[in-house]
Amino acid sequence: MAALCFVSTFVACNDYETYGEKKEKERDAISQFINDSSIVVISEAQFHAQGDSTDVSKNEFVYLNNNGVYMQIVHKGCGEPIPDGKSTTLIMRFYELNIMDNTQVTNDNSPYDPDFIIVSRSGSTYTASYTTTSLMYQTYSSASVSSGVMAAFPYVNVGRPRSADDQISKVRLIVPHSQGHSVASSYVYPYYYEITFQKTIDL
Repeated sequence: MAALCFVSTFVACNDYETYGEKKEKERDAISQFINDSSIVVISEAQFHAQGDSTDVSKNEFVYLNNNGVYMQIVHKGCGEPIPDGKSTTLIMRFYELNIMDNTQVTNDNSPYDPDFIIVSRSGSTYTASYTTTSLMYQTYSSASVSSGVMAAFPYVNVGRPRSADDQISKVRLIVPHSQGHSVASSYVYPYYYEITFQKTIDL
């Protein structure tokens, strides 16, 4: 009986994953996703040398050293950057993929039901929250916009199209758990996003 208890305890201990092991799984999942998606990772130095842009034809993503987010700017967007010292309401459409288990959340198929986020900027610092009607709010029961999603704000414009040639801003992101929403941080899950932003009214 004692031996059986010992074996049961040993197995239970082996079933427990440490935070370090979860992070290692996350790193492996991100690396596999990058390889499977034929992503070319460039440095911030190269990104800045290219005018804060990524070459979509080469499937370039810049690795942001300060937060571990990988970002591709598909369209920088028309209009102007998020204004400093003011609150701005943005329309956000998105596709979200859990890289670990392939769970998907999207409002991209609902043109009349976008998410709305209220963004405040003070210099290089951004804070943002979802409105309660937003799908992200309803899915994760939180108004907080993750740091990973906000990583794109310094590099995009948020105007509204005025001509047929104008495009709204679009980014693709790989967000590690440390920069993600509550589910990402709780379970150590990385997420992939495709997101568009535009202003609700002209700048």
